Amino acid sequence: MPKGPLRRAQLIAPYGVGAMIVVRDGTSLITAGLDHWYEREGGHEDINSTEFRVDEWRLAEQLNVDHFCQPPDYRTARQGDSIPNTLLTVPFLRFPQWHYCQSCGYLKKLNLPQRSKEKCPECEGKRRSRTLVQVPIIAMCDRGHIQDFPWREWAHRSSSPTCQKTIRLVGTGSATLGGLNVQCDCGVKRSLASITEADENDTFLSKRLSDSDLFLCQGHRPWLGTEDSVECPRPLRGSLRSAANVYYSHVYSAIYLQRGTNVELMSLLEEPPLSSLIALFLQGNIPMTSDNLRGQHSQLLQPFSNDEINAALNTMLNRGSDAEADFVESDDLESRFRRQEFNVLRTKRDEKYLKIQAAELSEYGSTVRNYFSRIMLVHKLRETRALAGFTRIFPENDQDLESLKSTLRLTNLSPQQSWLPASVVYGEGIFLELCEDMVQQWLTTNGSRVQGRVLPLVKRYQDVIERRHLRSRSITPRFVLLHTLAHLLINRLTFECGYSSAALRERLYVSDAPGSPMAGILIYTAAGDSEGTMGGLVRMGKPNNFEPMLYAALEESLWCSADPICMEVGTRGGQGPDSCNLAACHNCALVPETSCEEFNRFLDRGLIIGDIHDRGLGFFQSWR
Repeated sequence: MPKGPLRRAQLIAPYGVGAMIVVRDGTSLITAGLDHWYEREGGHEDINSTEFRVDEWRLAEQLNVDHFCQPPDYRTARQGDSIPNTLLTVPFLRFPQWHYCQSCGYLKKLNLPQRSKEKCPECEGKRRSRTLVQVPIIAMCDRGHIQDFPWREWAHRSSSPTCQKTIRLVGTGSATLGGLNVQCDCGVKRSLASITEADENDTFLSKRLSDSDLFLCQGHRPWLGTEDSVECPRPLRGSLRSAANVYYSHVYSAIYLQRGTNVELMSLLEEPPLSSLIALFLQGNIPMTSDNLRGQHSQLLQPFSNDEINAALNTMLNRGSDAEADFVESDDLESRFRRQEFNVLRTKRDEKYLKIQAAELSEYGSTVRNYFSRIMLVHKLRETRALAGFTRIFPENDQDLESLKSTLRLTNLSPQQSWLPASVVYGEGIFLELCEDMVQQWLTTNGSRVQGRVLPLVKRYQDVIERRHLRSRSITPRFVLLHTLAHLLINRLTFECGYSSAALRERLYVSDAPGSPMAGILIYTAAGDSEGTMGGLVRMGKPNNFEPMLYAALEESLWCSADPICMEVGTRGGQGPDSCNLAACHNCALVPETSCEEFNRFLDRGLIIGDIHDRGLGFFQSWR
């Protein structure tokens, strides 16, 4: 297969399992499933996959897996070197399989694992050398299936054509799909016009392919290395293979939180070689005791007593036990997961993977002291990002977690051996917590006006939920306020801290739970190929640096270059993805999609600084 370099983190997103990529020689490939990720071609068995194991206890519990594995890195070794796991590559397959000749239009289907390119047989017969290239069109459904466009079926207007003569893809000179025709040597011909058209529950391709019946998705999963199909009742949609909606990775992430009280010992147990040994014990049902561990790694465990080791092992085996103190009855699963991080980020820490310094609010200006109750400087954090599935056409659908995970592999693993691909990144950040008294005062004073402004956004998203059968979620003024503030700060920080906007990320901590509300923002950066950071983000959170940056962000939000349209269009139908933004566009509040947790939805500058007619509506109404 043609080769092309990728960073390990890119195999989580955007080129995870089932995604398409074009490598240097122009070949379009699809990332293969997890079944053969840690295997060499030729069947060599000297591979130790435990080296790539990652343990992130909170994320493993949330995704219902035993552990995670980092994608293998490619290594070479000279004669005499003893480097483990050399020559490991991640498998890719050729997709789309159909190729055509740009000279005569001849269409031919090649095999998924085929490495070499082929010449057009018809042109060779005329003493012309023409290489077959991959077709630009594919077909897919909203359940993640993808297949070659049904060329023969489309040309013959039949889901089961009997004609097997040569078919051709011929252009008429137009730049649109309507300028491409599928022709068969039997004489039939048909244009590709409108094949990408669709509504929420139907598509032009499914309705119009055949004159007699619907042509539904065939359930193909070429990324799993098979041409077998599964039953799928969803309509099939034509698409350009380079379209942005061909692949949406579902990535879950967690900030690493230390378990137990013995930080040094827990860090040893959660990393190789001890983590690999513990995994082997669990797979073999061997009792995990201090004596068993000392028998293999006595030198590493010498500073610790047997009681300390056994207590740490017990903490590892009882996932989630540390979270009982963070339990709030009204929290949903995501809020409960975030609350653990929220409570930790509010405190000073000096651990191996989490170093937090509390800034003194008394050293900041009056505006910061009034609106923020905490500013924490996160000098170092560790984030684990795991791929738990993917969707096509829409970023979300009604598939549950287990269904999404099943798209990643052909054969299921036992619970004791289950894993997902993940990358581990290290970074820095600023944690901001809004003053809860100010939030409550804002919601109380402007309650009806704030709720009235957000209500159209909530209704529009509720329509999206009903059309796509998505899970219900709460979109509150508190959430929109924090989300928009995070975007405004990210956009401003790019001018101040040395990072690009795509390098910064947001993490929101929001809850209206009575007695235990959350109103926090973590803006952070993480680099997968280096430990530590440049320090520029933490510097911007310090006194005398944070205030002018905040004031500049608020000043810029007062007027967008697209105003008054941007401010007014939100209340007259909305804007942005799914029309789920109010006063927010690319000129003011949107950030790169990799930086946003919500696909650039649920934003409104009006809740930050008010609208044109009512400045008192904004949370920061008296910041000047």
